[in-house]
Amino acid sequence: MSETKATIEAKSEITGRVFQVEARIGQTLAADDTIMVLESMKMEIPVVAPRAGVLREICVVPEDNVEEGQVVARLSPT
Repeated sequence: MSETKATIEAKSEITGRVFQVEARIGQTLAADDTIMVLESMKMEIPVVAPRAGVLREICVVPEDNVEEGQVVARLSPT
């Protein structure tokens, strides 16, 4: 997790493919709410909000390939 005063970044913990995006821009999320689900080696791994916030940007779409440590979403603190 990386953050500044104005931004909370959610990062992929694995290299894989975006299976589905569950959250929507503008949605208020609690810490550990699922933003999206990644798929790797036939396993589904959720990407969760590192802290509570409002989802401001989703940086990927379903079927995109992502690398470990890649920023996949940004939130604003609540």
